Order: sequence, then C-alpha cells, then structure tokens
Amino acid sequence: MKSRICDLLGIEFPLVAFTHCRDVVVEVSKAGGMGVLGAAGYNAETLDRELTWIDEHVDGMPYGVDLIAPTSIAISDDTTAEETLDMVPEENRDYALNILAQHNIDTQGVYAGQTGGGGGFLTKGRATNIIDVAFSHPIKLIANALGVPPRYMIERCQETGVVSSALVGAKEHAVKQVEAGVDVLIVSGTEAGGHCGEVSTMVLVPEVCQAVQDSNVPVLAAGGIVTGRQMAAAMAMGADGVWTGSVWLTVAEANTSPIIKEKYIQADSRMTVRSKHRTGKYSRQLRSPWTEAWESEEAPAPLPMPLQSLVSEAPLAKVTKLAEGGHEGAKQLATSFVGQGVGLLNSIQSSRAVVYEFMEDFLSASERLKHAVDD
Repeated sequence: MKSRICDLLGIEFPLVAFTHCRDVVVEVSKAGGMGVLGAAGYNAETLDRELTWIDEHVDGMPYGVDLIAPTSIAISDDTTAEETLDMVPEENRDYALNILAQHNIDTQGVYAGQTGGGGGFLTKGRATNIIDVAFSHPIKLIANALGVPPRYMIERCQETGVVSSALVGAKEHAVKQVEAGVDVLIVSGTEAGGHCGEVSTMVLVPEVCQAVQDSNVPVLAAGGIVTGRQMAAAMAMGADGVWTGSVWLTVAEANTSPIIKEKYIQADSRMTVRSKHRTGKYSRQLRSPWTEAWESEEAPAPLPMPLQSLVSEAPLAKVTKLAEGGHEGAKQLATSFVGQGVGLLNSIQSSRAVVYEFMEDFLSASERLKHAVDD
C-alpha cells in the first residue's frame, strides 16, 4: 500500500495492533501489519524476557512496544511502596470488598501481599529502565499511552532511528506532541478501550489532521476501529493507517480470560462505560455490576493514578480467577478494558485471519468509494 506509515515502519499494510499478548504481536507482524506489545505491568526483567521471545519468533518482521509513563502521577521515584499503600484510604478498599461480599465472594486476604507498585504506570526513573530494555531489542516503534513521552525516550529514538509515537485524545494534546518531536500521532477517539478522551473518532481524526498538517507528522487513527471499512473511513479523513486494540482481545491467540472473552463476544456496543474508577484516569471497560457499583452516588471518589489501581486490580484479579472456576457472582462482576467496537466482535478467529479480513474489507470499502466517485 502507498501509505507513509508503511514506509516509515517497514510494513505491508498500515494496521497496528496493540496487545498484551506476545503471540498476537508475532502473528500480526508476520501477516503484514505491526504488533505492539503493551509493556504496562512488566518490570525490566520480565519485559526483556517477553521481547526476547518475540525476537526469536517474529522472523525479523518489525514490531513495537507501548508503555505508560503519565505526564502526571500521584507518586514519584522517591515514594516508597509502603508510602504508596498508606496513600490509599481504607474507605475505598472497604467499598471494593463490599461489592465482592454482595456477590458471595470471600473477601479474606484480597489485598494481602499488595506491594504498592505503580500498577504498570511508570515514574520517571522506572520509565528510563523500561525504555533501556526496549531499546536493547530490535524494536521499530515505541509509544507512550498517556501524555508526552519522556524526553529520554524521544532522544533515544532520534539516536537509533526507532519511531516515537504517542496517543492523544484532544487537538491541543496532538499539537504538544508534535512540538515535543514525536514522529507519529496515535489519535484515539472516545470509543477506544482503556484510557480515552471524550471526543469521537469521527470528529477527532480530521480535527487533528487539520491542526498538524503543516508538520507532516503521520497520523494513526484509533478508537472503536475493528474492521477494514472503518480503516478506510479513517484514512479518507486524513489518517495514514490505524491503531487497533479491542479487536485483538478475542482472537484465538489472545491470553484474555476465557470468561472475559465470552463476555466480549456476547456484548453489544452499548455495554461499555467510561470511568475513572479503574485507574484514576478515564478508561473504557465492559459494563458489569462492578462498574455500576462504582458509578453510584455512594461510591467514594476515584483516587489519582496509580492509587485507584491499588483499589481495583486486586479484587478484579480474584473475580476473574473465581469466574474461571465457575463462581456465578464472579461471572457477573467480571470486567476488563474494551472499546465500543466490542459490538462488532462476534466470533473467535486467528490473528492472521483478522489481519486478512481487515485487508479484504478495506479493499471492498475502497472500491465502493471509487465507484461512488466514478458514478
């Protein structure tokens, strides 16, 4: 394809797949797109192990890494694990435990052994360590999911030829990213799973493309895009390709919990909610009694990132484990990040099949547009 993203990343088709599963990264890259591994939750040692596995299986095809180094976060490199845990009010933990109890889940020891880590959200020092690990591997792209990437990351990209990128959810954020020297903008509408803004993809993509047109910085559209026809629409609006996430949660290779995967398959596009009560910043996830409880007037206010994750992640990990064992209350509560495109995810396919389906659907949509113009 004639796309700046294809030329820049060395790929055949401008489809970028964000995923926490290394198998999906490999399969998408080998099928002609680019897999990007989400590094949230990894330390330097575990990330190195995952990237080494990818290196050994990707057959030299390009791949990337995505990390979360927020512009603002409630802890610093000097904050100890104990201090971090002390910043979480008991009221918030008690509320979470009460939700579990109402669904007949034993709350004993839910928070036992909690370390007080950043929940995958990197402070300046931790980001530097993760970035060093990423650059020790033959990555082609590195992205920051929240805010302007650390200056160190951009400088390393400039030195090594790795493509720097960042997700944005507003026009002014895109302008700041360009000013900071980012190579590619990932323009993510509110339909996206995980962290997202409040402007729709259909509005945000052309708005950003117009705002940064003089910079010549390529744009990847994101947010609710799970089909090739949506990809064609995004590129018609000025994007150079697409960044996708939710569509890879239901593929055969995905390490998504089977219970969650089945919920995705059964859900429609209205079954998501955008809330601060998962991470401390707005993120979109599957609606369940857990999310509804946190949206009630009785719920404590969400804590800033990363403290809210120290409230939500341990209970939800127990919920998922119990749900996989058949616990009915846990099955009801089970939830995870996903975008509004979930309503179009109706079957489980291989990652390669999804890539090829994207290609075919994109070409069909492009032909329809061509015929419309010709007519």
